[in-house]
Amino acid sequence: MPRIAVRVVQRLDVRGRNHSRTGQTKERGRTMRRYVLTGAPGAGKTSILRLLEATGHSTVGEAATAVIASGQARGEAEPWTRASFIDDVVALQRRRQTQAVAAATTVQIYDRSPICTHALGVYLGYPVSSALSAEIDRITRERIYERQVFFVRNLGFCEPTAARRISFEDSLKFERVHEESYRAFGYELIDIPVGAPADRMAAVRSTISRPAR
Repeated sequence: MPRIAVRVVQRLDVRGRNHSRTGQTKERGRTMRRYVLTGAPGAGKTSILRLLEATGHSTVGEAATAVIASGQARGEAEPWTRASFIDDVVALQRRRQTQAVAAATTVQIYDRSPICTHALGVYLGYPVSSALSAEIDRITRERIYERQVFFVRNLGFCEPTAARRISFEDSLKFERVHEESYRAFGYELIDIPVGAPADRMAAVRSTISRPAR
């Protein structure tokens, strides 16, 4: 992503609403808990998610990376500059979340959520679109995600990829914007500090394995 300064843009009206203690919802007679991993680019979320999946947990991958990869496969050098980029990410996040409902499980772990998309829009300097506003309103109203969010801390460096063109310094700014967005929308951040991927995965499992309250 391009190196640009963090700018404060429009916040959503739902920011001040009270979020429930839990994001548990009923899916076909069972209680569903959806947890989110967030943090700086290159912080190791994907490694944690893969380990969780390997141990039998239901996981959902990051939408923004998929949208970028799809655009680049069509010849777009920088899909994040496309006017519809944020809305495309929102649409994919919603589609994946609603499709994941069919999974025969009571716990799911998501690599980012629409709150991350809000932070991404803030970082890129985009105004909050009606699609993003509506989706955040939906996940708040329907209590889609758990109030507790796993914040995966940066590794002290940021390895660039085709979809991740950002310096480590800018990744720290991006990290701060994510933290601000989640706190603004009433989520509780659980720090996942630097460590071996297996240890970080175990820290996540210690929370998601607790009985539903």
